[in-house]
This record gives sequence, C-alpha cells and structure tokens, in this order.
Amino acid sequence: MKKLSWTNFDECIYSISNQCKNKKFEGVYGFPRGGLCLAVALSHSLGLPLLNKPRNNSLIVDDIYDTGYTLEKIRHIKGSEAYVWISKKQPTWWNSYKNIKDNEWIIFPWENINSVDKDREMYYQSRY
Repeated sequence: MKKLSWTNFDECIYSISNQCKNKKFEGVYGFPRGGLCLAVALSHSLGLPLLNKPRNNSLIVDDIYDTGYTLEKIRHIKGSEAYVWISKKQPTWWNSYKNIKDNEWIIFPWENINSVDKDREMYYQSRY
C-alpha cells in the first residue's frame, strides 16, 4: 500500500502542465472522482476551462490507469490527449506521470485513510 501526499500531487500537476503548456487544448476534462482533482488543478495551471464532458482537442485526465476500462471510453476522441497520475500498465496511447507495479494499492491524498479496506473491497467488487 502506498499513500501519496499533496506534495506528490503538486509535483504531478507541475509535470503534466510543463508537458502540455504549448499544446492547444480546448479545455480539461477529469473523470469522476480522482480525475476531477487533477482536472481542476490543471485547468488553473494551464488557464483552460474545466469541461463537463470529454470533447475533441481536450486534455483528459484520471488519477490511475488500472484496468484501462475508464480511459478506453475516450480513446476515439480526436485531438485529445490522456494523462494519468499513476499507471499500472506501461503506457501505449496514454501518458502517465508515474508507473507502478500492477498489484500495488494506492491511497490518493483526497481519500480517507480509514476507509482503505472498504474502498479496496468496493473497487474489486465493481471490477471483477
């Protein structure tokens, strides 16, 4: 189990902002829940509007690439680029700030440390 901090979050935002600062995105979309935190911070950092749905030429973000199920939904969107904070797979068509082992459980700074076991159980029930 690895707990990430708000300082780690800031470092991720800084890195993604630097990679995207010269790109012409229409806005930033973040998948609920964890992607929203990234999207709001990147929207401010890049001076782009926060989008309520993914669209062409947008920066699309999520907290983690685990199974790929979430990001596959937006793969077809023209001119968009996808970024995740953490990827459990080697990125192919998406970008990641950090890659980790597939079996490592991540606790993001906005998550409640006291709910980790319940959150993990709910996640596995929803995926398998």
